[in-house]
Amino acid sequence: MSIVAFAGFGGVRLEADVQGDPAAPAVLLVHGAGQTRAVWQAVARALVDAGRRVVSLDLRGHGGSERPADGRYAFDAFVGDLRAVLAQLDSRPVVVAASLGAWAATAALAGDAATLASGLVLADLPPEIDQAASRSVAERLRGQAGDWDLRVLESIELPTIPARLAQAAAAIRVPVLYVRGGSSMLETPAQASAFAARMADCEYAEVDGARLLVTADSTDAFNALMLDFLERRLPRAAPEFRQGSDARTLRDALGCFATGVTIVTAMTLDGTPIGLTANSFTSVSLDPPLLLVCIANSAGSAPALAVAERFAVNVLQIGQQPASNRFAGKGEDRFAATDWAPGENGAPVLAGSLSAFECTRHAVHGGGDHFILVGRVTRATFEPQRDPLLYFRGKYRRLHFA
Repeated sequence: MSIVAFAGFGGVRLEADVQGDPAAPAVLLVHGAGQTRAVWQAVARALVDAGRRVVSLDLRGHGGSERPADGRYAFDAFVGDLRAVLAQLDSRPVVVAASLGAWAATAALAGDAATLASGLVLADLPPEIDQAASRSVAERLRGQAGDWDLRVLESIELPTIPARLAQAAAAIRVPVLYVRGGSSMLETPAQASAFAARMADCEYAEVDGARLLVTADSTDAFNALMLDFLERRLPRAAPEFRQGSDARTLRDALGCFATGVTIVTAMTLDGTPIGLTANSFTSVSLDPPLLLVCIANSAGSAPALAVAERFAVNVLQIGQQPASNRFAGKGEDRFAATDWAPGENGAPVLAGSLSAFECTRHAVHGGGDHFILVGRVTRATFEPQRDPLLYFRGKYRRLHFA
């Protein structure tokens, strides 16, 4: 086991321990208020034995992590810490989080969760705030003061949490396991199951007899649920494609190659502008100046592009995601809603693109269910102050500047 440090929100130093095979899939453990990473010892041991690499984090103000002098323990500080830690890891872990940590993880992984984590396990997460139960828990925590800063209890804005959680849950798109103690006093089964239903891909489980801390009261039962979920939904073995097997697996493998996004445009013989979104694009040669783009045979614009003498490849910037969606869909007048003008070769050039390559047709080659359109570049323009629209594993991305 080794101890590592992360830079959290506002530069706060966060401490964690790491154990397990560095090459194994990672799991990030996040504890609750008034605890430290030590509460995860039995869970971490089970994960390591199951072939996972485990990072156990101390929240700010807890354990070995920094206690901010200004007492900054607002909920958004914990959310910011978690997002900062995830950004510093070298892979996208499964996040396993309890109580306050589960609140923060839910908020942190909303929206762009797929860029930060591969899955989420929530334990002891009350989606509603029962005032009497909350006071009881707070009094118990104050009476058990340990290796943590008591100012945490006064700083978290409890009344705002339910609405934040409900909004965040609806925006989570990674596989989720939500585990509740069957005898928990902080939420009802109806509240818990309704919260789980807000998430697009969530499995819900109750552990009979477990009270507030299912991870401590029924550790073996929690571990069994968690490990079963991980092996089914996020297995350690890498998915494999072999010729003749499911083409979706091959597509997912190819999607691991991050690309830019382009819109290929041309004019038909009768002067109608056509275009489609494509990310299979690359340069071929500088002398002569050649590039290629792959066009699906099934695309509506494919026949016209296959015979076009002139075309343009518009490389998109982050503000052009709507245009990318528009040219990837059907049934819409794509050019009516897009700012464009004819280029020097007559092909449509989209305004505001990161770059645009105007080409004459050099060659067309068959390529299975696509054809390869090779163009000779006659003119290229670009706007270096813009950032590219990226595509990775089926989702749009943008550059992250470390």
